[in-house]
Amino acid sequence: MTSKHAKRLATVKRTAEIYSNAITESAIRWLIFNEKNNGFSACIRRLGRKILIDLDAFEHWVDSQGGVKS
Repeated sequence: MTSKHAKRLATVKRTAEIYSNAITESAIRWLIFNEKNNGFSACIRRLGRKILIDLDAFEHWVDSQGGVKS
């Protein structure tokens, strides 16, 4: 028997709560609005009008963004 890794999905609001020290709900909504230009579409799962964030993909996306190097 094989067990599949369950997707960790969260609403925009919940994602902002989980990562409250790093990103706001408004910033996530801005990323979604600009998803075609910033590659954030890989993190989004749509169920009708509901938008869910794949938390594993989100963390991977953040890591791939580079950032400030000291």
